[in-house]
Amino acid sequence: MSDNNKSHASTPTKRFMRLAGMTASITGKVMSNSVKSLVGSAEQKAEARSDMYHEIGKQIANTLGEMKGAVMKVGQIASQYQDIFPPEIAAAMTKLQKEAPPMPFSLIEQQVLRELGAKPHQKFAEFEETPFAAASIGQVHRAKLITGEDVIVKVQYPAVDECCESDLKHLRMALKLAGVIKLSKELQEKLFEEIRTSLHAELDYVQEAANLIEFRAFHATDDKVIIPKVFSEYSSRRVLTLSYEGGDSIQTAKDYSQVVRNEIGERLFNVLCEEMYHLHALHCDSHPGNFAFRPDGTLIMYDFGCVKRLNPILVADMKRLVRASLVNDYATVEIVLRDIGVRTEVGIVPPEYYLQWIEILLAPLKDQQFDFGKSQVHEQVLKQIKSLMKYWDSFQPSAETMMVNRAIGGHYWNFVNLGVHMNLHKPLMTYLNT
Repeated sequence: MSDNNKSHASTPTKRFMRLAGMTASITGKVMSNSVKSLVGSAEQKAEARSDMYHEIGKQIANTLGEMKGAVMKVGQIASQYQDIFPPEIAAAMTKLQKEAPPMPFSLIEQQVLRELGAKPHQKFAEFEETPFAAASIGQVHRAKLITGEDVIVKVQYPAVDECCESDLKHLRMALKLAGVIKLSKELQEKLFEEIRTSLHAELDYVQEAANLIEFRAFHATDDKVIIPKVFSEYSSRRVLTLSYEGGDSIQTAKDYSQVVRNEIGERLFNVLCEEMYHLHALHCDSHPGNFAFRPDGTLIMYDFGCVKRLNPILVADMKRLVRASLVNDYATVEIVLRDIGVRTEVGIVPPEYYLQWIEILLAPLKDQQFDFGKSQVHEQVLKQIKSLMKYWDSFQPSAETMMVNRAIGGHYWNFVNLGVHMNLHKPLMTYLNT
């Protein structure tokens, strides 16, 4: 077994020591920076702080990436909530999104035996020992049922869930000691509870199976939205067997015609809006690896472990926010941001600040054709983020909208990667007015 796999399978005590060591090292870096900050200009202090965050970010990403399991998954989830962290740390943690090395088949074989009562080659007519894909908490194998159906089998790594709470607790401690979570204790509790809930949901394949069944039925009216079928008799809390639904990656789909890519973009947008505004439940893991595509415009959706149930009041608030933004009604924008917990009671924020952000963020939603392949929204956001420091205490992340932002941000990048060219304003208005 490789060192990586040993690290994944190590005991809770060893994992505790590894995380404690990381925390101590981060605390040392923070203390050293505090001493350096006593001298020098404001620019020099800011540069030193940025360098410190770069180092801390790399250390967190490297440690969590080597440990695998629950703590790597926690890091992946946390990395997608970039408004919680300084940009340097958020950027480093995005490295955790890469595919993880696979586990030895012997461990997978024993896990299937424990969960389904038989080894893979006994339970299935065929079972490929080399994984189709591998991630932080499990891996996927191609297989064939005795009835002939081609399936994929998700197998969760042994003991991942046992380390979940401890890993989350110590990652939070490390980030808190590093001083990178500038939030009240109450808001920290809400945000980490959201991450904890998301993690536990992704570890529960029974819940994911229920999500798949629900969303498959909800999208059944569009025969070009495909969600895998669940085979319950071959599934459990740690093993999930689904119909194999093949398609092209987003890299391959980039070579489709503009007409087909636009059709896929429209379908992605409709799926997002239908789920948000009508189902009030959102498939939140919009990473491109969780989608596949076909040249006829078909969209295939995978991985329903991360689903956010939306309060109807929040949905109504989000509609109000978008409507107000589209007409530059900054006063209503501020009111809604207060209602959803983003705008704090601290300070006065001038209208032009809101209008600058509205101009950037809503550019793709104006009543005109928008070429996502040439979009500069993300670059403008990075430039504008520096202005956040001036109003840092006036805004805070909202636990209620974290996963919604995660979904929308992921779909923006899917549109960019596909080079979608279309007018989103017209279909959006249909949803906002219903």
